[in-house]
Amino acid sequence: MTRLSKLDHRWFDKVASARLPGADRLLPALSASANHGRLWFATAAALAAGGPAARRAARRGVGSLALASLTTNAVAKYAIRRRRPLTDLVPLRRLPAKAPWTPSFPSGHSASAAAFVTGVALESPRYGALLAPVAAAVAFSRVYVGAHYPGDVLAGCALGMAAAAVTCHWWPPRPRYVRDGRTRAEAPALTHGEGLVVVVNSGSGKGVPGRLSAEERLRLLLPKAEILVREEGADLDDVLDDAVMRAGQSAKVLGVCGGDGTVSAAAARAAEAGLPLAVFPGGTLNHFALDADSDTFEDTTHAVHHGEAVRVDLARVTDGEGRRVTDFVNTFSIGFYPELVKRRERWEGRIGKWPAAAVSLVGVLRDASPLNVVLDGEPRCLWLLFVGNGRYLPDGLAPSHRPHLDDGLLDVRTVDAAARLARTRLVISALAGALNRSRVFCAERVRRLEVGGLADVELLAYDGETAPAPDTLLLSKSRAALTVYSPSRRSLWEG
Repeated sequence: MTRLSKLDHRWFDKVASARLPGADRLLPALSASANHGRLWFATAAALAAGGPAARRAARRGVGSLALASLTTNAVAKYAIRRRRPLTDLVPLRRLPAKAPWTPSFPSGHSASAAAFVTGVALESPRYGALLAPVAAAVAFSRVYVGAHYPGDVLAGCALGMAAAAVTCHWWPPRPRYVRDGRTRAEAPALTHGEGLVVVVNSGSGKGVPGRLSAEERLRLLLPKAEILVREEGADLDDVLDDAVMRAGQSAKVLGVCGGDGTVSAAAARAAEAGLPLAVFPGGTLNHFALDADSDTFEDTTHAVHHGEAVRVDLARVTDGEGRRVTDFVNTFSIGFYPELVKRRERWEGRIGKWPAAAVSLVGVLRDASPLNVVLDGEPRCLWLLFVGNGRYLPDGLAPSHRPHLDDGLLDVRTVDAAARLARTRLVISALAGALNRSRVFCAERVRRLEVGGLADVELLAYDGETAPAPDTLLLSKSRAALTVYSPSRRSLWEG
């Protein structure tokens, strides 16, 4: 027996014979609750009911757990095949109801606990700090109930943290705040929201977390704001037009609460009328609000009270005659991307964003048909054309955030359908996390893009909405066309 093995056995015997007040009831129950990841899946469900940061933390935690569990239970245990410890010194009341039969090294419970909590901490250090003691207790409980040696637990924790770190290769964490890249702008400081006209789209997404409705929260946070609620069946365009007229007569500030499609419609009107825009995240994903650092109603309220804002580009889409087709604040696409996003969102809460994107890609490519289009005069056969309003990170088919909002660029990503074995190569690159090095995937940043040959394309997608596609499109940027309320992180810290 090696020196490390002797030390491992000695520490196991000390823990097994220990008598900790209250632990004989608590730790075995905690250990059993973590069987098959039940404790962590329940925690993820609770986090998913919270705000955007909590939902991102839950997704990464579950994705990290899945990777750690697969590596531990399918590979590592059977590579080492260490026997479980003898439980002669462990009191009967502590022993698991069902004796574990798999090899002892490494501890799967510890790997899952460390992976989940590390994944959560990568997206939200606050939630990670709250859950860390629970994960440590689960890991210690595995020795206390006689299921593992201390070395098994330490190895499991190391493997779990490594699994969470590996997810960052394919799925970089969203930065908690942006140190640079935001162009600060002046906007009216509205005490208690006086002079602000807010449109609340009651039909957007899942609404807001908590018991209060969006309207009730806004009235509580901004008691002097004028709130217009678009009820089900009412025309959103009419409500927004009315709000723009009212805002022009008051402090000249427009507010909107809804999903990205609602925000896009409000942004186009605000830019045209020269009104600053306050965005309150009231949809399912709230991509634009997150990029503007308005993660919560309280963030936007703080910015409105203090007159803090940033400059934002507006992307424009016109037809071959120069007529406006639509504007967008986030993304535009032709091809299978809308269906890819729909399928990815269905899975990412269970397995994480990158694995969900890869699985969804396989399904979409099986059913999709390539598109023959003309990009800036060059005929192309594509599976997908994606255009972002500003550069998105990370590169690939699962972009998540923008470090700049007024860079004047369009982020163009295409998937080539003409290359030999294009679909197979694309899927392999996506699964390997090397999509940005694939020859069938191309990403470039331009200031304008002409798209022709769309006679066979029925719909184009933008900001979660769809519109009929004309034969020719011109995508361009109206740089810094919007002033959007965004809290200064420095003022938040000082407050």
